[in-house]
Amino acid sequence: MLKAVLATPLGPIGLHWTGETLLGVDLEPPPAMADEGEVPSAVGRQLRAYFADGAALFEVPMELRGTPFQQRVWAAIRAIPAGTTRTYADLARDLGSAPRAVGQACRANPCPIVVPCHRVVAARGLGGFAGERSGHKLALKRQLLRHEGATVDAGVQ
Repeated sequence: MLKAVLATPLGPIGLHWTGETLLGVDLEPPPAMADEGEVPSAVGRQLRAYFADGAALFEVPMELRGTPFQQRVWAAIRAIPAGTTRTYADLARDLGSAPRAVGQACRANPCPIVVPCHRVVAARGLGGFAGERSGHKLALKRQLLRHEGATVDAGVQ
């Protein structure tokens, strides 16, 4: 597995890959994380396109390691169009599950941004992001939603 830090409008993000396959996105890479190789061209190109236009799609090869349920949640998340949100309860209903289980699968998402778990919100408010319910990562969720043109209204702040 190789890794590198990529500068983005959100700040640095860490990328983990093997060959041309994305394995992970780290929203807060450790300060000592050193580049070990050149980011796969498709990954770098599509991330740059996304940060230039929040509606850009990701079609990078990914290896998402998780349970069968997590895989189902991540597939449902990838189907949410940019600029829109779904609630944990909406996805749970679609998947025959519970909102808390959907939230746990979102938290376990190895590739945030590319698998856009930031588009999943609570019934009232943003909910959490990457395991946090406040602070820097929640601010990133808000930035990503605004970048995509999502309506951040009284229910989603």
